[in-house]
Amino acid sequence: MYGLYITHPQVRIDPNVAVPKWGLSEIGEARARKAAESRWARKLRRIISSDETKAIETAEILAATAGVAIEIRHGMHENDRSATGFLPPPEFEKAADWFFAHPLESFRGWERAADAQQRIVSAVEAVLADHDPNEPIAFVGHGGVGTLLKCHIESRVIARDRDQPPGGGNLYCFSLADRRLSCDWTPMENWQGLM
Repeated sequence: MYGLYITHPQVRIDPNVAVPKWGLSEIGEARARKAAESRWARKLRRIISSDETKAIETAEILAATAGVAIEIRHGMHENDRSATGFLPPPEFEKAADWFFAHPLESFRGWERAADAQQRIVSAVEAVLADHDPNEPIAFVGHGGVGTLLKCHIESRVIARDRDQPPGGGNLYCFSLADRRLSCDWTPMENWQGLM
């Protein structure tokens, strides 16, 4: 059976609101609803979400289709960037490049990539430790830590070239039996499930 890591799609960016409290934009919500129409979404037996608003909103849309309640897990949040606060998109992209290129260092007080990776891997493995491996499960979270988890699953060094395409709302699939990737980043509304 498989696990999915799903990133929230587009958000309403508001410099006056703390990033963890940002919600989905109209485009992001429409994309999540389109994904929820997929056959794979109906088959999910568990949906685990980060405690950030945009992830919870995405998870709730999928959970309504699957007929399950979401489980919110602390420790699945995006890398802690509160030290710098909001950065305009061009500055943020440069900072993210640095974050991935220097995993053992902190960008201006950000959580280090190596620490964020350890945190997300531990959170996912703690859930899977008592999960029925015959049931499909989805983890709904964020692109940065999703990429760090993916690097771990693939036994690759932390690198931004493993990151999702722009815009968010992507997923990858991995086997619960051996934690091997079976599908790379794919827009959530386009994935057809495993054949």
